[in-house]
Amino acid sequence: HGISVLPKFSPPPNIKRNSFQLFGFLSRSLRRVRREMVSPHDALRLLKQPRADTRSAVRSADYMAQTLRLFVEQSHHIHKRSLNATDLLSQEDLMKLSDITGCAARIREPQCNSIPNINKYRTITGVCNNLKVTRKGASNTPLVRWQPAEYDDGISEPRGNRSERLNNFLLPLVRQVSNNILSTTDAEVVSDTEITHMVTIYGQWNDHDLSFTPFSPSIRSFSNGVNCDESCQRGEPCIPIPIPPGDPRLPTGPDSCIPAFRSAGACGTGFSAYNFGGTPNVRQQINALTAYLDISQVYGSEEKLALDLRNLTDDGGLLKVNEEFTDNGREVLPFHPLQVNMCATRRRVTNDTNAREIPCFIAGDVRVDENVALTSLHTLFLREHNRLARELRRLNPQWDSETLYQEARKIMGAYAQVFAFKDYLQHILGQQGVRDIIGPYTGYNHSVDPSISNVFATAAYRFAHLAIQPTFSRLGANYREDPQFGNVPVFEAFFTPWRIPFENGIDSLVRGLVGRPAKLNVQNHMMVDALRERLFQFVQHIALDLGSLNMQRGRDHGLPGYNTWRKFCGLSQPRNQAELARVLNNQDLARSLLQHYGTPDNIDVWLGGVAEPFVTGGRVGPLFACLIGRQFKNIRDGDRLWYENRNVFSPRQRALLSRASLARIICDNTGITSVPRDVFSVISRRNRLVRCSNIPRINLAAWRQRPCRGAQQDPPRPQRPVQTTRVQH
Repeated sequence: HGISVLPKFSPPPNIKRNSFQLFGFLSRSLRRVRREMVSPHDALRLLKQPRADTRSAVRSADYMAQTLRLFVEQSHHIHKRSLNATDLLSQEDLMKLSDITGCAARIREPQCNSIPNINKYRTITGVCNNLKVTRKGASNTPLVRWQPAEYDDGISEPRGNRSERLNNFLLPLVRQVSNNILSTTDAEVVSDTEITHMVTIYGQWNDHDLSFTPFSPSIRSFSNGVNCDESCQRGEPCIPIPIPPGDPRLPTGPDSCIPAFRSAGACGTGFSAYNFGGTPNVRQQINALTAYLDISQVYGSEEKLALDLRNLTDDGGLLKVNEEFTDNGREVLPFHPLQVNMCATRRRVTNDTNAREIPCFIAGDVRVDENVALTSLHTLFLREHNRLARELRRLNPQWDSETLYQEARKIMGAYAQVFAFKDYLQHILGQQGVRDIIGPYTGYNHSVDPSISNVFATAAYRFAHLAIQPTFSRLGANYREDPQFGNVPVFEAFFTPWRIPFENGIDSLVRGLVGRPAKLNVQNHMMVDALRERLFQFVQHIALDLGSLNMQRGRDHGLPGYNTWRKFCGLSQPRNQAELARVLNNQDLARSLLQHYGTPDNIDVWLGGVAEPFVTGGRVGPLFACLIGRQFKNIRDGDRLWYENRNVFSPRQRALLSRASLARIICDNTGITSVPRDVFSVISRRNRLVRCSNIPRINLAAWRQRPCRGAQQDPPRPQRPVQTTRVQH
């Protein structure tokens, strides 16, 4: 490829072999998930696979990192001494290599002035929201660091991966911590008295608007070819979770583990002595989504997916819907074109060997089918887009398909912002936390980076895993259990989109979310068995443990420990059991944590965060209130197209949008006739069920655009939408 190296050095012949091995995974993975029986590991891995442009970004990063690794390994054999990439390659060589692998394109700035309507509509990928630093907040850019990463080797090796002491103590096995601290049974679950299960699932829905960190696409170790599914050896990208002695469910021994895979790295990171384009060489992880509250889980964060989700045969600006099924006459999500059996779970769950299987659904986020409650929210907002587009077309018959799509999408993005700040965060941070940490909106600030932080995506915003009930309630019109289909155990709700067409649609599930409470996270009953012992349990094999996965992911990402983040937030840093007990207001929990970690410094940040007592009126402790509040403040203040920013909407439109409610969206898009006004608060004397006719609706007449007098009006016609985010490299 024209790369010059030291005279006695030539590119190693196994680079091509390793490249083919690296990316032969997807076809093998598809073969595995087309089987009749899908393992939990295959399901999780396919769910977390990079796709489309994200796959290209991940592939480029892996080509670059592994090529440099092979250069160094080969040179070591030849020169019999330790060398690094910069000993072998000039800066010009590195630039050439970055071009060959595709990494250079990942940091090249797009030309914003070539994008139509850049000041009116968001790009699908989020590029050019910030016109000065055009990739800020865009999809397929690295998660940002609020504190320096702490890897075992200072560059990329997961925290605690070596058998070395950290702050004079070994990090405990994450599965041991999960067993001894997180464990609870369904019978021990305490229900929340203030917030509904909608808060929990809406939090997951909101998270899927902001961050998605894909796995590395390989299933084999880059260095020795070991299959990560079949071996408990460590080695990029394998980070297996060891099973501790005496585990209550899983077999123990050197060959027993829960398979786990590293998150994909970003271009130019994770390799010593390689620093391209000013990017730190410490390993960083990719966020496949935009950082903006733009409801990208409906529309996608990449151009091709956004187009695939649109109904381009109609001139109404609509999204595609299912052509085979409806929900009592209402629209259902379209099927995914990929023919896999990941969602072919109906026969196993119902024990009906003759039951018809259907494909997974497709939406703007790949996790749409993860659980049926989440699928219900996707369905709800798909319908709302199409309802808005139809109403806007009635008001503005002169608008073409592209305008109808973009205007409906713009309103939907405002919904995401209003619901998060006006409703959801009030329940999570408490009203005082929202005032103190986020504060009032003062306008767009181009110097604020809205990019999602690693600690937010990997730890803080996973707090709601401890607020999931063991059952999704399905309620009839009287808000009592549906007599025909009943409630759904959570472990039987994973990858079951068939429940919507075959079990009477989404209405009973949505009633269950707003009519039943969330689980209360109490310190001695943290995570239900459905997530800790039965996650994705499709076959009699090793099911996954979400608590262990959360902690392992934090170590994979090199997140510093608990006290580093307490200090970052201006909180006290407990140094011993007595001080930790005061922070947690729990002597027994403090004792148990230090028995495992030795020092508060070493506590995994996710675990330390979820162990803290709640802030007043909220459902997280002070640490996560700080991290979540700071992230949302950045998202708001660093968004040039935030709904409250001047010239994004008219003053009348802004006033109407500020009064939008999730309750009204439920009323407009289901057969539900009565809801509580605040669907995030439990039904009570202060929050009674009211008829939908009493829930205010946004008057879209504020969006009526009167044609210019004397202008020639052509009838609207189908057209291919403008490629609003095409970036030439």
